[in-house]
Amino acid sequence: MPPASPVATDEQGTPPDPALKPAAELAEQSARPYPNDSPAYRAARTALLAEEIELRRHIERVAKQRRALPMGGEAPAYDFLDEQGATVTLSDMFGRHDTLISYFWMYGPERETACPMCTSLLGSLDIPAVDLQQRVALAVIGRSPVARQLAFARERGWRNLKFYQCVGDGFPTDYRGLAPDGSEWPSLDVWRKAGGKVRHFWAGESGETADPGQDAHGAPDPTPLWTLLDLTPAGRGTDWYPKLEYQS
Repeated sequence: MPPASPVATDEQGTPPDPALKPAAELAEQSARPYPNDSPAYRAARTALLAEEIELRRHIERVAKQRRALPMGGEAPAYDFLDEQGATVTLSDMFGRHDTLISYFWMYGPERETACPMCTSLLGSLDIPAVDLQQRVALAVIGRSPVARQLAFARERGWRNLKFYQCVGDGFPTDYRGLAPDGSEWPSLDVWRKAGGKVRHFWAGESGETADPGQDAHGAPDPTPLWTLLDLTPAGRGTDWYPKLEYQS
């Protein structure tokens, strides 16, 4: 008896879901020409659409794997100051939710102003923060006094994000927001609370995994700025970064 044909798998060894139509077949069914498309363009776009379908499916596989993570370590006890100057803990930041998304931004007291890329991300979150907070708690944590963080936020027109100040540098040091040399790095973390305990669930750890010629990319990138630029012919480029202000 001849050996069975091997089953096609992705790079992680996961066989395709038999309930899903092949991406190329879906792309062929869904592709519709726009005015004056050339045959070459339409063929290339249909091939790209198949890859985009595969990417969407891979993103969902990664999200499913992420959701299945066991709980990480219990968070040590840290103190923070809220916008009223009251001392709070990570547990307090959850409010009525059992899940907290925190973002440590690069706006320490030694910085003249906030990091432009942190600013771009937080600006994109301020309006949907109202929607996000229907499902999870959301906290922005910095080393600068809360009043300074709030003043910058109001200057940018932000109204919905909640800001907290670290008391000491234990939290940013432990969760990779503060390097031994004093430099700051952004840190996006997800926390879960159960039985009165706060445990670390997930953090963006791709910062030092960039491929040659690339800046650090999230997987997927949480910053809409980069996601939208990736749709354009020039992409995100290699030498451009957002600024706090632009000349007209």
